[in-house]
Amino acid sequence: MAILFFFLAVVVISFATASIKIVRPWEKGLVETLGKYQTTVSSGLTVLFPITQHMMKVDMREQVVDVPPQHVITKDNVAVEVDAVIYYEVTDPVRVTYNVANYYAAITKLSQTNLRNLIGDMSLDEALTSREKINTKLKEVLDVATDRWGTRVTRVELQRIDPPEDVTNAMHRQMKAEREKRAVILEAEGAKQSAILKAEGEAGAIKTVADADKYKKITVAKGEGEAIQTVYDSIHSGKPTNDLIAIKYLETLEKIANGTATKIFMPLETSGVLGSLAGIRELFKGEKPAVKPEEQKK
Repeated sequence: MAILFFFLAVVVISFATASIKIVRPWEKGLVETLGKYQTTVSSGLTVLFPITQHMMKVDMREQVVDVPPQHVITKDNVAVEVDAVIYYEVTDPVRVTYNVANYYAAITKLSQTNLRNLIGDMSLDEALTSREKINTKLKEVLDVATDRWGTRVTRVELQRIDPPEDVTNAMHRQMKAEREKRAVILEAEGAKQSAILKAEGEAGAIKTVADADKYKKITVAKGEGEAIQTVYDSIHSGKPTNDLIAIKYLETLEKIANGTATKIFMPLETSGVLGSLAGIRELFKGEKPAVKPEEQKK
């Protein structure tokens, strides 16, 4: 009796264990009854009849597929090694389970084929500089092809495009030559700008000096003009006589005579001035100056 009770307990526990299924939050459960799909259950506790029912769990989280590296011939006949990574998520657990036998292998082969097609239509330079373009096109192609499998390609990342070693060395030499060229151009531009700034500085200095010299000459001329005007006004306001003018004239002739010239040209007014000198001489002798006949008549 105890053995029978123990046997029944084991059967009940086994039946309960096989009947109770727990679905995690990131999973979906596909329930089959007698080998036929019946329903899809979400996370939580699900009770099945173990003899006739069976559950398959599908992970709904985003998955990653590492596409193996492969050699691809570009449009300009250069063999490059390409490696990519694909991210996808399941949108329909039923189709991903029943429409494709091995989704990982299918998406890998599909990615490799489309990579060969895309890069085969590009030159090496275009392929190296158009990674974002390749990622976008490959994502669009894979997204359309995998829709019937119940998945959605979220993004595609092209990890590397490796040209042959000789092509890589040639590209390095080309980049070095381009950088040296840019360095020479920048150096020449710097020398040009330096020469321009130097010339502008010299021109500005010359202009400043010229303006200062001009201002100096104008100021000196203005001062001399004002001085002459002041002297002129002083002389006329003092009402100078011919005798004073004659004395100043002689002082000026004395300064002229002290020069290095061997000849002195007397101005035409010398006769009139000398006449004034005669009058001065008579004045110093105590004699009155001679009166001209014309003045006597007056």
